[in-house]
Amino acid sequence: MNLRDLAIAYSTYPAIQAYAALALVSAVLAVIWTENWGRMALTVLVATLIYPMAWYLIHRFILHGRWLYRMKWSAALWKRIHFDHHQDPHKLEVLFGSLANTLPTIALVTVPVGYLVDGKAAAATALATGLVTTCIYEFFHCIQHLNYKPTWNWVARIKQLHLYHHFHNEDGNFGIISYGPDMLLGTFYREARQKPRSPTVFNLGYDVEEAKRYPWVMNLTGAPPRDRPPRPPASGNSDSVKAAS
Repeated sequence: MNLRDLAIAYSTYPAIQAYAALALVSAVLAVIWTENWGRMALTVLVATLIYPMAWYLIHRFILHGRWLYRMKWSAALWKRIHFDHHQDPHKLEVLFGSLANTLPTIALVTVPVGYLVDGKAAAATALATGLVTTCIYEFFHCIQHLNYKPTWNWVARIKQLHLYHHFHNEDGNFGIISYGPDMLLGTFYREARQKPRSPTVFNLGYDVEEAKRYPWVMNLTGAPPRDRPPRPPASGNSDSVKAAS
Protein backbone atom coordinates (compact mmCIF):
# COMPACT_ATOMS: atom_id res chain seq x y z
CA MET A 1 0.00 0.00 0.00
CA ASN A 2 1.33 3.45 -0.93
CA LEU A 3 0.34 6.78 0.59
CA ARG A 4 -2.27 7.42 -2.10
CA ASP A 5 -3.96 4.07 -1.42
CA LEU A 6 -3.97 4.77 2.29
CA ALA A 7 -5.40 8.25 1.82
CA ILE A 8 -8.21 6.87 -0.34
CA ALA A 9 -9.05 4.13 2.18
CA TYR A 10 -9.08 6.75 4.93
CA SER A 11 -10.97 9.57 3.22
CA THR A 12 -13.71 7.38 1.77
CA TYR A 13 -14.60 5.81 5.11
CA PRO A 14 -18.04 7.06 6.29
CA ALA A 15 -16.91 7.87 9.85
CA ILE A 16 -14.16 10.19 8.61
CA GLN A 17 -16.55 11.91 6.22
CA ALA A 18 -19.01 12.41 9.09
CA TYR A 19 -16.32 13.89 11.35
CA ALA A 20 -15.18 16.27 8.59
CA ALA A 21 -18.71 17.41 7.78
CA LEU A 22 -19.61 18.04 11.42
CA ALA A 23 -16.30 19.82 12.00
CA LEU A 24 -17.12 22.17 9.11
CA VAL A 25 -20.59 22.89 10.46
CA SER A 26 -19.20 23.51 13.96
CA ALA A 27 -16.47 25.80 12.62
CA VAL A 28 -18.99 27.85 10.64
CA LEU A 29 -21.18 28.25 13.73
CA ALA A 30 -18.14 29.23 15.78
CA VAL A 31 -17.24 31.97 13.28
CA ILE A 32 -20.83 33.26 13.19
CA TRP A 33 -21.20 33.31 16.97
CA THR A 34 -17.79 34.47 18.10
CA GLU A 35 -17.24 38.01 19.38
CA ASN A 36 -13.71 37.49 20.65
CA TRP A 37 -11.11 35.95 18.34
CA GLY A 38 -8.58 35.72 21.16
CA ARG A 39 -10.90 33.45 23.13
CA MET A 40 -11.48 31.38 20.04
CA ALA A 41 -7.73 30.84 19.70
CA LEU A 42 -7.50 30.01 23.41
CA THR A 43 -10.30 27.48 23.02
CA VAL A 44 -8.50 25.74 20.14
CA LEU A 45 -5.34 25.55 22.27
CA VAL A 46 -7.13 24.20 25.35
CA ALA A 47 -9.12 21.61 23.38
CA THR A 48 -5.96 20.44 21.61
CA LEU A 49 -4.12 20.03 24.91
CA ILE A 50 -7.01 18.20 26.60
CA TYR A 51 -7.54 15.70 23.80
CA PRO A 52 -4.47 13.44 24.37
CA MET A 53 -5.19 13.06 28.08
CA ALA A 54 -8.89 12.42 27.49
CA TRP A 55 -8.05 9.78 24.88
CA TYR A 56 -5.54 8.17 27.25
CA LEU A 57 -7.98 7.97 30.16
CA ILE A 58 -10.80 6.58 28.00
CA HIS A 59 -8.50 4.09 26.28
CA ARG A 60 -6.83 2.84 29.45
CA PHE A 61 -9.64 2.79 31.98
CA ILE A 62 -12.76 2.23 29.85
CA LEU A 63 -11.74 0.44 26.66
CA HIS A 64 -9.20 -1.73 28.50
CA GLY A 65 -11.31 -2.08 31.61
CA ARG A 66 -12.81 -5.47 32.34
CA TRP A 67 -16.27 -4.33 33.34
CA LEU A 68 -18.06 -3.45 30.11
CA TYR A 69 -18.13 -7.06 28.89
CA ARG A 70 -19.41 -8.27 32.26
CA MET A 71 -22.75 -6.51 31.82
CA LYS A 72 -25.16 -7.69 29.15
CA TRP A 73 -26.30 -4.18 28.24
CA SER A 74 -22.75 -2.92 27.55
CA ALA A 75 -21.16 -6.06 26.08
CA ALA A 76 -22.03 -5.17 22.49
CA LEU A 77 -20.64 -1.66 23.00
CA TRP A 78 -17.28 -2.96 24.26
CA LYS A 79 -17.10 -5.57 21.51
CA ARG A 80 -17.62 -3.00 18.78
CA ILE A 81 -15.47 -0.16 20.08
CA HIS A 82 -12.38 -2.11 21.15
CA PHE A 83 -12.46 -5.89 21.50
CA ASP A 84 -12.90 -6.48 17.76
CA HIS A 85 -10.03 -4.09 17.07
CA HIS A 86 -7.63 -6.05 19.28
CA GLN A 87 -8.84 -9.39 17.96
CA ASP A 88 -8.06 -8.30 14.39
CA PRO A 89 -5.84 -5.17 14.57
CA HIS A 90 -5.50 -4.63 10.82
CA LYS A 91 -9.19 -4.90 9.89
CA LEU A 92 -10.33 -1.57 8.47
CA GLU A 93 -13.99 -2.10 9.39
CA VAL A 94 -13.21 -1.98 13.12
CA LEU A 95 -10.27 0.43 12.95
CA PHE A 96 -12.57 3.42 13.46
CA GLY A 97 -14.98 3.68 16.34
CA SER A 98 -18.75 3.58 15.93
CA LEU A 99 -20.17 7.08 15.36
CA ALA A 100 -22.93 6.36 17.87
CA ASN A 101 -20.21 6.13 20.53
CA THR A 102 -17.45 8.43 19.31
CA LEU A 103 -19.50 11.52 18.54
CA PRO A 104 -21.12 11.79 22.01
CA THR A 105 -17.71 11.18 23.60
CA ILE A 106 -16.00 13.90 21.55
CA ALA A 107 -18.82 16.31 22.40
CA LEU A 108 -18.73 15.42 26.10
CA VAL A 109 -14.99 16.05 26.29
CA THR A 110 -14.89 19.30 24.30
CA VAL A 111 -18.19 21.18 24.48
CA PRO A 112 -18.29 21.85 28.26
CA VAL A 113 -14.69 23.08 28.23
CA GLY A 114 -15.41 25.42 25.35
CA TYR A 115 -18.60 26.70 26.93
CA LEU A 116 -16.68 27.63 30.08
CA VAL A 117 -14.24 29.67 28.03
CA ASP A 118 -16.71 31.72 25.99
CA GLY A 119 -20.21 30.31 25.82
CA LYS A 120 -21.73 28.79 22.72
CA ALA A 121 -19.13 30.25 20.32
CA ALA A 122 -16.28 28.53 22.15
CA ALA A 123 -18.35 25.37 22.59
CA ALA A 124 -18.69 25.15 18.80
CA THR A 125 -14.97 25.96 18.44
CA ALA A 126 -13.99 23.23 20.88
CA LEU A 127 -16.23 20.69 19.17
CA ALA A 128 -14.75 21.56 15.76
CA THR A 129 -11.24 21.23 17.24
CA GLY A 130 -12.07 17.86 18.74
CA LEU A 131 -13.48 16.57 15.46
CA VAL A 132 -10.48 17.78 13.43
CA THR A 133 -8.11 16.29 16.00
CA THR A 134 -10.00 13.01 15.76
CA CYS A 135 -9.54 13.02 11.99
CA ILE A 136 -5.80 13.58 12.44
CA TYR A 137 -5.56 10.82 15.05
CA GLU A 138 -7.47 8.41 12.85
CA PHE A 139 -5.21 9.13 9.87
CA PHE A 140 -2.15 8.17 11.89
CA HIS A 141 -4.09 5.24 13.31
CA CYS A 142 -4.56 4.03 9.72
CA ILE A 143 -0.82 4.36 9.11
CA GLN A 144 -0.19 2.31 12.23
CA HIS A 145 -2.48 -0.55 11.25
CA LEU A 146 -2.63 -0.73 7.49
CA ASN A 147 0.07 -2.15 5.25
CA TYR A 148 1.90 1.12 4.73
CA LYS A 149 5.55 1.73 5.64
CA PRO A 150 6.18 5.35 6.71
CA THR A 151 9.28 7.10 5.38
CA TRP A 152 9.31 9.82 8.05
CA ASN A 153 11.21 8.55 11.11
CA TRP A 154 8.83 10.08 13.65
CA VAL A 155 5.81 8.44 12.03
CA ALA A 156 7.63 5.11 11.80
CA ARG A 157 8.49 5.38 15.48
CA ILE A 158 4.95 6.09 16.71
CA LYS A 159 3.73 3.23 14.51
CA GLN A 160 6.18 0.88 16.19
CA LEU A 161 5.13 2.08 19.66
CA HIS A 162 1.46 1.54 18.86
CA LEU A 163 2.11 -1.91 17.41
CA TYR A 164 3.85 -2.87 20.65
CA HIS A 165 0.50 -2.11 22.32
CA HIS A 166 -1.32 -4.45 19.93
CA PHE A 167 1.21 -7.25 19.48
CA HIS A 168 3.37 -7.31 22.62
CA ASN A 169 1.76 -5.84 25.77
CA GLU A 170 -1.53 -3.97 25.85
CA ASP A 171 -0.93 -2.45 29.31
CA GLY A 172 1.15 0.40 27.93
CA ASN A 173 1.58 2.79 25.00
CA PHE A 174 -2.07 3.83 24.99
CA GLY A 175 -1.37 6.85 22.79
CA ILE A 176 -1.78 7.24 19.05
CA ILE A 177 0.27 10.36 18.31
CA SER A 178 1.08 11.74 21.75
CA TYR A 179 2.68 9.49 24.35
CA GLY A 180 3.00 12.28 26.91
CA PRO A 181 0.20 10.90 29.12
CA ASP A 182 1.84 7.44 29.00
CA MET A 183 5.14 8.96 30.13
CA LEU A 184 3.43 11.00 32.84
CA LEU A 185 1.43 8.08 34.23
CA GLY A 186 4.07 5.35 33.89
CA THR A 187 2.67 3.23 31.05
CA PHE A 188 5.16 4.16 28.32
CA TYR A 189 7.71 1.65 27.08
CA ARG A 190 10.24 2.29 24.33
CA GLU A 191 11.21 -1.28 23.51
CA ALA A 192 9.43 -4.63 23.72
CA ARG A 193 12.10 -5.98 26.05
CA GLN A 194 11.01 -3.47 28.71
CA LYS A 195 7.77 -5.37 29.28
CA PRO A 196 6.97 -9.10 29.27
CA ARG A 197 4.86 -10.43 26.44
CA SER A 198 1.23 -10.31 27.52
CA PRO A 199 -0.94 -13.42 27.12
CA THR A 200 -4.00 -11.17 26.85
CA VAL A 201 -2.74 -8.73 24.20
CA PHE A 202 -5.31 -9.96 21.65
CA ASN A 203 -8.27 -10.72 23.90
CA LEU A 204 -7.88 -8.00 26.58
CA GLY A 205 -8.52 -10.56 29.31
CA TYR A 206 -11.71 -11.83 27.73
CA ASP A 207 -10.43 -15.37 27.30
CA VAL A 208 -12.39 -18.60 27.00
CA GLU A 209 -12.87 -18.90 30.76
CA GLU A 210 -14.17 -15.33 31.01
CA ALA A 211 -16.43 -15.98 28.03
CA LYS A 212 -18.01 -18.90 29.87
CA ARG A 213 -18.88 -16.60 32.79
CA TYR A 214 -19.85 -13.61 30.66
CA PRO A 215 -20.99 -15.05 27.32
CA TRP A 216 -22.58 -12.00 25.68
CA VAL A 217 -19.55 -10.89 23.62
CA MET A 218 -18.85 -14.48 22.57
CA ASN A 219 -22.48 -14.94 21.57
CA LEU A 220 -22.33 -11.82 19.42
CA THR A 221 -19.05 -12.94 17.85
CA GLY A 222 -20.33 -16.45 17.16
CA ALA A 223 -17.05 -18.02 18.27
CA PRO A 224 -14.82 -18.19 21.36
CA PRO A 225 -12.34 -15.32 21.78
CA ARG A 226 -8.97 -15.78 20.08
CA ASP A 227 -5.64 -15.50 21.89
CA ARG A 228 -3.92 -14.50 18.64
CA PRO A 229 -4.97 -12.56 15.53
CA PRO A 230 -6.00 -14.33 12.33
CA ARG A 231 -3.15 -15.36 10.05
CA PRO A 232 -2.27 -12.41 7.76
CA PRO A 233 -2.12 -12.80 3.99
CA ALA A 234 1.20 -13.55 2.34
CA SER A 235 1.78 -9.84 1.75
CA GLY A 236 0.76 -8.93 5.31
CA ASN A 237 2.11 -6.10 7.40
CA SER A 238 5.75 -6.80 8.17
CA ASP A 239 5.76 -4.05 10.78
CA SER A 240 3.34 -6.00 12.98
CA VAL A 241 5.56 -9.07 12.73
CA LYS A 242 8.56 -7.00 13.69
CA ALA A 243 6.73 -5.43 16.62
CA ALA A 244 5.59 -8.80 17.88
CA SER A 245 9.04 -10.36 17.70
